Amino acid sequence: MTDTADTARMPTVEHEARFWALVEAAWAPLGPEPATLRQALATRDPDTDDLDPYALDAWLDQFLANLRALCADLSSPELTDLDRVVERKLYDIDRQDLHTVTDGSDDGFLYARGWIVALGREFYEAVRADPARAVVDADCEQICYFFAHLHAERFGDWPDTGSGISRESVSNPAGWPED
Repeated sequence: MTDTADTARMPTVEHEARFWALVEAAWAPLGPEPATLRQALATRDPDTDDLDPYALDAWLDQFLANLRALCADLSSPELTDLDRVVERKLYDIDRQDLHTVTDGSDDGFLYARGWIVALGREFYEAVRADPARAVVDADCEQICYFFAHLHAERFGDWPDTGSGISRESVSNPAGWPED
């Protein structure tokens, strides 16, 4: 493998599947109410539905605690692989059309993208396809560096994802076309 290939490391299909499975497993014990709301948000018509998406915020701390517990025995490479997935998911939705809906500063937009990721694959894919499904001022800062923090706590250093990208806002040039 060349140095160039190392700097552009992408998540594998298996790592992405594992990530989404962990997200679902962390939501599952919280019961049917957040599951129903997450599904409704993914399929709603943003112009007519009157859902309260912020109701999910009441479950976010427990979701994150569940996710932490599920990751308690993961190795350094496993946490790095999961961090690479989050990094890529945040990068892929780092887009001006999505920012127009979510609003917020650079940090606020990162945390809004974190909320989109934290809600699971169905909501993530729905927002990715139709940014109007996003939510203004939603926030899940913790998921943005969740696996990196776990790695640092357990192994003493920040994981090197090898992706060559940044999860920070306005870092995806394809998402922010020049005027």
